[in-house]
Amino acid sequence: MSEAVSRLLELFSAVSQGYCLQYFYGSFLESRVHNRRANGYAVIGLYGLLRFAAGAFMPQDTGGFGIFIRIVLAACMAALVSSVFYKAKVRLEIFLTIVFLAVGEISVFLAYTFGQAGEGLVSFWGWCMERGYIVSPQTLSAFVYATVAGTNAGVFFVSALIMYYALKSVVWVFQEKSARICNKELLFLAAPSFTGVLICSLLRAILLTMEDGVPKQIYRKYPPLAFLVPAILILSLFSIVYGVKLFQDMACWNLEKNSRIILERQVSGLQGHIGEMERIYSGIRGMKHDMKNTLSVILQLAAGKGENWEKELQAYLYELNRTMDQLEFQFKTGNTVVDTLLNMKYHEAIQTVPDLQMDVERLQFPEKLLVQSYDIGIILGNALDNAMEACRKLKGKEPDAEAFIRISSFQKNGLLFLKMENSFDGILVRSKQKELKKKKKADRESHGIGLMNMKRTAERYQGAMDYKVKGKVFLLSVMMKNEKPPE
Repeated sequence: MSEAVSRLLELFSAVSQGYCLQYFYGSFLESRVHNRRANGYAVIGLYGLLRFAAGAFMPQDTGGFGIFIRIVLAACMAALVSSVFYKAKVRLEIFLTIVFLAVGEISVFLAYTFGQAGEGLVSFWGWCMERGYIVSPQTLSAFVYATVAGTNAGVFFVSALIMYYALKSVVWVFQEKSARICNKELLFLAAPSFTGVLICSLLRAILLTMEDGVPKQIYRKYPPLAFLVPAILILSLFSIVYGVKLFQDMACWNLEKNSRIILERQVSGLQGHIGEMERIYSGIRGMKHDMKNTLSVILQLAAGKGENWEKELQAYLYELNRTMDQLEFQFKTGNTVVDTLLNMKYHEAIQTVPDLQMDVERLQFPEKLLVQSYDIGIILGNALDNAMEACRKLKGKEPDAEAFIRISSFQKNGLLFLKMENSFDGILVRSKQKELKKKKKADRESHGIGLMNMKRTAERYQGAMDYKVKGKVFLLSVMMKNEKPPE
């Protein structure tokens, strides 16, 4: 009977660890099976079976190389399940495996330490027998058996709870789950977990000591360890979680820093655009002011005074027309910042894509526009950069393909909608964890930061950004409330 109960508890432990494994890996990695629930059940079944078989057939060595064999085998089983059911990223998979192994080992020893209360209860039943409170040896045996079975069951249950909530904490603090991890970052993240594995290996080696040929728990030989060991294990567990949190805080700080740098560059660029627009408008005002003098010159030349008056008149009109062309905007929306941005980006784009078709006729803004022109410039500037790059890439692959960018806007119920359509090669880098799916490009980090700046700008006006794909057409939508942003 006791052997059957022991096997059932081992089966429960294997299944619970399989559940924790599918939850932990599934929170970071994209499954190979589209049905996530079916994929999770398969992970639980395979890992639980492997774990149960390993516990049943491996010798119960508590010392020597048996300790390391068990640890390596557990790591191999987790890595095997990960490679079969998930699209693994090597460094991330290594990190997940080490953390899963460390948390599993620490949870077992913490639960085992707390389970020492059961031994005290067994001693209490013996004391009751000595005092005559329990008369029948059969009753004592029943109490002892129930206590031992309940303690063992409690140890497995507590171990599963500790493991699940510890892994859940790691999942919660690790926000950027699809971010790439370099070797140094992997070392930083894995060091606390690897230390925890070594601590648990040491505990397995010294947990039982031989005294006069009789095995004896180290807690009884050195009672203070009953308090020190759990404290060390808890600190090790916290170091794993807070190591991840510290890494995430540093990553967010670097991301914010890069975002500020890009925003500063965009501000500088927009200021330059505004200055250029002001120069053009100043030129137009100057021409209007000098229009009387200009007309007088034309009239004098047209009067036919002088031998070469026709050539002089043609040259003067040609120069006047050229000056007017320099001051002419191809795209006019009525917004100074947007007009400057559109014309500047267009002239930049046609240098590499001469046949680019850019349509902004439906890009209009309300008379009472409360959204800052600077913020509209950030959204349109980033969107145009991405669209222009997509068109360049398309033309590089398909020179005869149509390259176009269409921008429109409308207002409804106090909401301002901006929409952009552009042609592209139809290839996206898809990532299940990412809130935004990125187009392929050389500088992915800058691209991601640009999208994030657009999203954050929209969120300042209680808005949102979304996109969809129709064949080889990329459609970007931005919604914002037409109101002043919060200070």
